[in-house]
Amino acid sequence: MSDIAHTIGLLERAVKGDAWHGPSLEEALAGVDAPGAAAHPIDSVHSIWEIVLHVSGWTREVAKRLQGGEPTLPAGGDWPSPGEISEEAWLKARDELRSVHEELLSALTAFPVTSFSEKVGSERSAPLGTGVTFLEMVDGILQHDAYHAGQISLLKKASFETPF
Repeated sequence: MSDIAHTIGLLERAVKGDAWHGPSLEEALAGVDAPGAAAHPIDSVHSIWEIVLHVSGWTREVAKRLQGGEPTLPAGGDWPSPGEISEEAWLKARDELRSVHEELLSALTAFPVTSFSEKVGSERSAPLGTGVTFLEMVDGILQHDAYHAGQISLLKKASFETPF
């Protein structure tokens, strides 16, 4: 199996399920409705909805970079606000999360293997995710998904489960 095939498999499991690290993004989001997604059960912590928008923005940014785009912050910003709280808007945010991961998979599949060792951007900037190789950037978005799936799981537990 090639490194790219391996990475694509990791991405699919991190998003859709059967991930070694714990729940995938989709598994973590199962059963979350709009009010639950917008809730702030822990003070000074982003909501599930805000995390979904954040993950979507950065996933799209990584896909854009793999397609030759210049590194920038995500188009909607680092932490976009959900805006209107409705089931329709929440379903749209969930659909966007699936869609941007499909974009990333397509961009990853089309990316030239020989270019994975090239640098993203000219200078190291941790907040912008530049100054690393394309392979390190892709590894980073996988870690980003796993990290935020864990946060969503904790927020879901804090919102929906009663203490014992």
